[in-house]
Amino acid sequence: MHSDPIADLLARIKNGFNANLLTIDAPMSKIKLEILKVLQAEGFISGYEVITEGKFPSVRVHLKYDSRRRPVIHNIRRVSKPGLRVYKGSSEIRPIRSGLSTRIMTTSSGVMTDREARRKKIGGEVLCEVW
Repeated sequence: MHSDPIADLLARIKNGFNANLLTIDAPMSKIKLEILKVLQAEGFISGYEVITEGKFPSVRVHLKYDSRRRPVIHNIRRVSKPGLRVYKGSSEIRPIRSGLSTRIMTTSSGVMTDREARRKKIGGEVLCEVW
């Protein structure tokens, strides 16, 4: 049992890039699928698919590399943790790393990037940062 399944997914992605793997597998949940959808839309992963073989469904993430076989994601880290949740209001969301980093947030309108949340003027919980 994992106490933080989102951190587990992010660690699997980071370790997959460090080991130069093409795909990684992780247990599936709705929030993980939403996070992967945002990562794919932002161009950090090439895709994902749900695997229903076996007792529990899982998700297979296809990692993305550049032409020189370097990972597209330099770092990915969990911001809001089960022991310390981090919420940002719409006026508190600022670009980080000169706009090169992306925050993934869960809001009342679903999971989205910090840029979308700023544009829609809504706040929420900051799940992770990717750069």
